[in-house]
Amino acid sequence: MDIKDKIIIVTGASQGIGLATAKNLSKLGAKIVLSARSKDVIEALEKELPNSFAIVTDMHNPDDITNMIRETIERYGRIDILINNAGQGMYGPVEKINIEQYKELMDLNVYSVVRAMQEVIPYMRKQGGGVIVNISSGLTKMYLPGVSAYSSTKYALNAISLIARQELEKDNIIVSIIEPNMTATNFTKNSIGSRPNWDNSGRPAPKIDPPEKVAHVIEKIIKSGEAELRVE
Repeated sequence: MDIKDKIIIVTGASQGIGLATAKNLSKLGAKIVLSARSKDVIEALEKELPNSFAIVTDMHNPDDITNMIRETIERYGRIDILINNAGQGMYGPVEKINIEQYKELMDLNVYSVVRAMQEVIPYMRKQGGGVIVNISSGLTKMYLPGVSAYSSTKYALNAISLIARQELEKDNIIVSIIEPNMTATNFTKNSIGSRPNWDNSGRPAPKIDPPEKVAHVIEKIIKSGEAELRVE
């Protein structure tokens, strides 16, 4: 899909991959809906990026997700692309996973994405198509100790996304996933638990990429419509 003049929602747009993606797609001429909890940040970004619109959204809150989609439709009349980027990490061995925290992680990393997809699909179907890009993780291509809870949410996201891709093909709705490496963001700072010391584990530490690199891969998959892309 061409990006110029498209209506694109980016969740988690206040920092990291979401922020870099919003800026990149804005440069390409898209109209960006900036979705995040940080009101001051996205409202400041709205003033910086031409043709952008901030909607304060807590992706844990189903009503906020409904409102995000509804406000976008009311303002623009359509949604061409949904980028589900908001998420959180969690560190720790399987035997020490806090189940209540794990449920919260699943709610943000999986359930909120499903809710957003369910809200946007009817509009995309009615308008003749659209694109949904879900941000997964390169950890789904490896088995790395200490990140089982987080990785499992992204394994689930991969399955949901790629099956939805088949289900929605007839409606011209393209569902794709991106699998970034560790990215130079506040991800570790905002994660639950302490990051494992992979340097002394005998295993190679995950590669760390700048968020701008991931943003360009997101641009690439929007344009190509591929099912999945690993950030190499």
